[in-house]
Amino acid sequence: MSTITRRLVPALAIAGTMMLIATGCVAGEDAPAADSAKGDAAASGEWSADTLSIDFATYNPLSLVVKDQGLLEEILGDDVTVEWVQSAGSNKANELLRSGSIDVGSTAGSAALLARANGSPIQVIDIYSQPEWSAIVVGPDSDITSVEDLAGKSVAATKGTDPYFFLLQALEEAGLSVDDVEVQNLQHADGRAALDGGSVDAWSGLDPIMAAAEVESGDTLIYRNVDFNSYGFLNATEDFIEDHADLAQAVVDAYEQAREWALENPEETAALLAEVAGIDPAVATTVIQERSNLDVSGVPGDDQIAVLEKIAPVLADSGDVQGGQDSVDKALDEIVNDTFAKKAVGGE
Repeated sequence: MSTITRRLVPALAIAGTMMLIATGCVAGEDAPAADSAKGDAAASGEWSADTLSIDFATYNPLSLVVKDQGLLEEILGDDVTVEWVQSAGSNKANELLRSGSIDVGSTAGSAALLARANGSPIQVIDIYSQPEWSAIVVGPDSDITSVEDLAGKSVAATKGTDPYFFLLQALEEAGLSVDDVEVQNLQHADGRAALDGGSVDAWSGLDPIMAAAEVESGDTLIYRNVDFNSYGFLNATEDFIEDHADLAQAVVDAYEQAREWALENPEETAALLAEVAGIDPAVATTVIQERSNLDVSGVPGDDQIAVLEKIAPVLADSGDVQGGQDSVDKALDEIVNDTFAKKAVGGE
């Protein structure tokens, strides 16, 4: 736990305890989010499992707050061991979910849709951000100034993630297709290294790595479009949701606590990101305050589906989905599970 939050956790815990003593409240419609999962466990007498595996990622600032402040551990107590696994990208989070290595994982909405369309039985249970985390990046001495200039060039991108789908949408808007460029399928950090090393002409980047590349390497964002970025999705498998609804609720409750704290403490949130990602605090501040909208409802629904519907045709035409448009449409109909987020924010 960092020094930023070490002194905050006891105060929060004491305040929460005093509130419970003063009100005698139990979980219910008017109870704080932190208490809803606790109440469910108390009603059943125990949690449904003794371990919970969950990811954290530098592209998901709320996950860093939940982990750093021990919010899940506080809710679950000593009866459940929380296992933290870092995801290097949405594609890795999807792999971990599919293999059962984690129970809950962080992805971009587009990546979740791709996984669901290809048969991974995941659903989004919470929204952690509405980011502008992707853009097309070139080196400081590049002659490339537009997406049209990418024709015949090599571009690094991590397939199965928002930057990859950002690239596809940008190419389509420019009258190009993925066949007009040479895509180098590299993990996000490796994409930056390839750009800086000169082995690719451009990179479809992801924050905070992208923001660091701007400052440290002088790289330039030649194309930005917030509408081509999808929301941050917190996902779980249907089996986990069905068999461990109490733990799923605990996770979403913790995320809602983290969101409230992050919105009230943007500088501390940026400092935490800088610490975990190993980037300059000024870069982390740019990511948190300019490119990560955390002030968004955690309840997944129509807003997220509207964005995914724009991405869906590009996804179906990419050749990355078995079953094409039919599979994508089916995934759109099945991917949202708003039960836990609604309860966490007091909506039901």
